[in-house]
Amino acid sequence: MLKKQLKRQRVHKKIRSEMSGTAVRPRLAVFRSSQHIYAQLVDDENAKVLAQVNDVKMKTKGNKTAKSMEVGKLIAKEALAKKIEKVVFDRAGYIFHGRVKAVADGAREGGLKF
Repeated sequence: MLKKQLKRQRVHKKIRSEMSGTAVRPRLAVFRSSQHIYAQLVDDENAKVLAQVNDVKMKTKGNKTAKSMEVGKLIAKEALAKKIEKVVFDRAGYIFHGRVKAVADGAREGGLKF
C-alpha cells in the first residue's frame, strides 16, 4: 500500500475509536474514491445503515466538487425525511477540504446540524 493510504487508514481508525452514531444522532460517513463520492448515515449501536447517497448515477453537470455538494444536499433531504436533524460527521481520515468539505457544506445547507 502507499504511504498516503496507510496514513489515512491510521487517522480513520483513530477517529472511529472516538466517535459512533446512534439512532437519534447517526454518523454521516463519507467515502471518496478517485471518481465518485459516497455518503451514508450509520447507526453504529444497531449496526444499520439508515440512508445512503452517491453520485454514480447522478445527472448533475459540473465538476466533482459540485456533485459532492449535491450529494450532501441529498443525504440531508433523506435524513430530514426520516426525522433526523443532528449527525456526527465522519470524514474517514480524509482532509476536511475539497470534496469532503463540499459534502459537509451541502448537508448543512440541506438542514443537518453537526
